Parts: sequence; structure tokens; C-alpha cells
Amino acid sequence: MMVAVGLEQMLEYLGHRVVASAAGLEQAQHSARLDSIDLAILDVNLRGKRSYPVAEILAERGIPFMFSTGYDAARLPSPYRDAVVLQKPFGLDALRSAIESMR
Repeated sequence: MMVAVGLEQMLEYLGHRVVASAAGLEQAQHSARLDSIDLAILDVNLRGKRSYPVAEILAERGIPFMFSTGYDAARLPSPYRDAVVLQKPFGLDALRSAIESMR
């Protein structure tokens, strides 16, 4: 939860508005289906479950997303190997660069 709050603060500092934050897979899927989202940052691990089903929903809706992970990015499944990855731990500059790379 502390990591999510820190990320939200960094996003707001960069001038973005956080419309949803989900701690679990089901909540994240719900937001991905229904919320108005310009860009999503997905932690690969959501309470022990992988966030790939959320990525699928976002992709179907045409919403760009990136992954945030402490895992080796090369371990992402093949459909997501070209996704933007924020390697944990990351700071404000890395977050800014990742977001800019998606524009």
C-alpha cells in the first residue's frame, strides 16, 4: 500500500490525475473494464496474482499500459515482452521517462 501511495504522489507531482488504484486483481479488472483511463501502470504482482488479465482488458480497450516490477523484465510472457517496464525500485525521473516514452 505504501508503494502505491508513493506512486500516486509522484504521478500527481508530474501533473497527472490518478483515477483508480487497486490492491487486488479483481478490483484492478473492474477498474480496467469501467474507468476512463488514459494510461495504466500495472504492478506485475497483485497480492500473489499476476496482473496479465488486467493488461488483456486494457489492450482490448486500446488503453496503453506499462508494468512495474521488481522481477526481471525478460520473464514477462511473450505478449508483453515489448511493454514499457518500470524496474523497481524507480524514482521520479524513471517514471517521467517511462510515461513520455508512451506518447
